Amino acid sequence: NKVAPPFRETEFDIIFGEGISKEGDLLDLAADCGIVEKSGAWYSYKGERLGQGRDNAKAVLGENKNILTEIEAAVREKFALKPKTQPEQP
Repeated sequence: NKVAPPFRETEFDIIFGEGISKEGDLLDLAADCGIVEKSGAWYSYKGERLGQGRDNAKAVLGENKNILTEIEAAVREKFALKPKTQPEQP
């Protein structure tokens, strides 16, 4: 890659048959930003427990798309990114 800085590392989940785990990536980013609270092994969002352990919290986010979109909007707002919009249909 000639555009990105060299020798950088990143971690993300690749799920066989699904690809990159959006829920896992968003959960990690939200926890790092303080949007999702991590207390021991528990993940919580707005006082509501998402799950014990990262895999259980990812499963809850996968089942509850409303919570997932709320967290995504909060992360986008934190980093001053534009809200995700639907592409226009021709």
